[in-house]
Amino acid sequence: MNVRTTQGGESMSGVGRVGPVGPSPSVAADRARQPGGEFKEVWAEACARHQLKFSRHAIERLENRNCTLNGSDLERLGSAVARAGEKGARESLVLLDELAFVVSVQNRTVITAMQPKGEGVFTSIDSAVIA
Repeated sequence: MNVRTTQGGESMSGVGRVGPVGPSPSVAADRARQPGGEFKEVWAEACARHQLKFSRHAIERLENRNCTLNGSDLERLGSAVARAGEKGARESLVLLDELAFVVSVQNRTVITAMQPKGEGVFTSIDSAVIA
């Protein structure tokens, strides 16, 4: 997955796989004519809808491990972050299928992402959510 962020990690868009999230077919067709247009727009819209941001480090980890997130994954991740926030969490480990994310709940920012194989140690978290 190729991903691009703006200065300061304020928003992100990328090139990769997205599931059922997306604009109308005519809008998608217009965007698809631009290089990488459709996914970049859909990804940015999905992140904005779930009010999620990804740090540059998290993006690099996802790219290096060839991990992709679809619309359903972003929905579940956003929901998990919201649930952690409702419980007063600040830094949370979110387990999503075969992926683990450390998230700043207050900033709604994914700090890092990994595929824990075998043992893994997570520090500086105050909660965990199984999404």
